[in-house]
Amino acid sequence: MVLLLLGVSLAAFLLMSLSPLDPLQTNVGQTALGSMSPEQIEKLQDYWGMNTPLAERYLGWLSDALHGDFGVSLLYRQPVLQIIGQRLANSLGLLFVAWVLSGVLGLALGVTAGCFRGRLPDRLIRGYCLLISSTPAFWLALLLLMVFSVWLGWLPVGLSVPIGVEAGSITLADRLYHAILPALTLSITGVANIALHTREKMIDVMESEYVLFARARGESRRSIVLRHGLRNVALPAITLQFASISEIIGGSVLVEEVFSYPGLGQVAVDAGLGSDLPLLLGITVVTAAIVFAGNLIADLLYGVVDPKIRRGAARS
Repeated sequence: MVLLLLGVSLAAFLLMSLSPLDPLQTNVGQTALGSMSPEQIEKLQDYWGMNTPLAERYLGWLSDALHGDFGVSLLYRQPVLQIIGQRLANSLGLLFVAWVLSGVLGLALGVTAGCFRGRLPDRLIRGYCLLISSTPAFWLALLLLMVFSVWLGWLPVGLSVPIGVEAGSITLADRLYHAILPALTLSITGVANIALHTREKMIDVMESEYVLFARARGESRRSIVLRHGLRNVALPAITLQFASISEIIGGSVLVEEVFSYPGLGQVAVDAGLGSDLPLLLGITVVTAAIVFAGNLIADLLYGVVDPKIRRGAARS
């Protein structure tokens, strides 16, 4: 995990360095630059790190990061970890709800499609999953926004809290109300992959010899699914569920932009477009660590779900 985090930070740094965006023109503007003296422009270049060699910039950042200092944001003029902590608190609830809903719905749809292979429920679920897989997350977010906020007026247009309300007066219900559409968008886009993979595994289980023997003994379809099907699709479902963390985090970048939701994804876009290298590197490393931690939890859960893996680990 440490080596992967190092590789992720280096890749993000190199990609930012190769970006065609000019930090001065992006954040100051060409008109303002034209009215500045060469000394002022040089100071701005030093501030944005344009006069520092790439290797020196990365090694300096890495040395500070290993000591827990991710630097100061060039755009917000605040410590990077402080900004990440504030925005991550807004995003975590949204990401967790979307992650749970997509996992539960994906597992239920995949098991149903696998049990009724080739029949109407299977065809409907497969068609839905293929349609959602080819639908961009931002387009789906715009569609839901237009239908439920503009046409019907049931849900707010955006933001995470009501406009013009004091912070002390904002309730948990207000935050949940504003998070419905973003969470729903992320849940819908995350269902397809889990459902399709679970369907394939469920088909293998339903065609196995022990299921054939269970049918010969007179077991009902419901009993076969609960006793044999769910047990055998549990490990693949856990793998897919925790692997979907990266997809949900990636999708939240676009979804938060559409709904103007002040989360970590929106800050990542601002940092990328504004050439805020310390902030973008900090966000990249933190989100990568969350994804790697999810994969580690999935590995640990294998032994809890499957006693054979637990006994094999004990013998080794």
